[in-house]
Amino acid sequence: MRAPSLPRPSVKSPVDLPRNTMDDVDPDAALLVDVLKLATFVGAPLRGGVAEPLGLAPTDLRIILALGGDGELAGHELSDLMGVPPMNVSRALVSLRAKDLIEPVEDPHNRRRKPFRLSAQGQAMFARSVPAMAEMGRQLFADFGARDRAAFRRAAARLLARMTPWEAPPSAD
Repeated sequence: MRAPSLPRPSVKSPVDLPRNTMDDVDPDAALLVDVLKLATFVGAPLRGGVAEPLGLAPTDLRIILALGGDGELAGHELSDLMGVPPMNVSRALVSLRAKDLIEPVEDPHNRRRKPFRLSAQGQAMFARSVPAMAEMGRQLFADFGARDRAAFRRAAARLLARMTPWEAPPSAD
């Protein structure tokens, strides 16, 4: 199943980009704002290009992608990994169980931990999501050459490695 085409925005080269108010601030702050914008705006193509054609809510899709990529995870682990409030993850897990896309498993080392994994139907859904994600990626990264894509992935991996264990610094009270 091929994902629907996303609208193609006009892409300007870096030298043609309009001046923006972040140009006059600390470059690290400006870069962080760009990353925040990316995190915000990637939701629309993910929802319209992948989740909805598969009949899933965006949070449901993100859980399927997390379980398909990382294996068995408990609700609190999914919440931490996805940056989604625990209540939203809990609702999504109930929905995914009702659709027989996930199933609970036992953790033999910790009886209190309640992990989930993809069911056979969930694994099939994960497999169906990959071509749709690939098509979305082709559209979003259409003007990125192989070197730019590799550099972006390396930078994202380094940023993710730094952010995953992030703890807020103690307040200066």
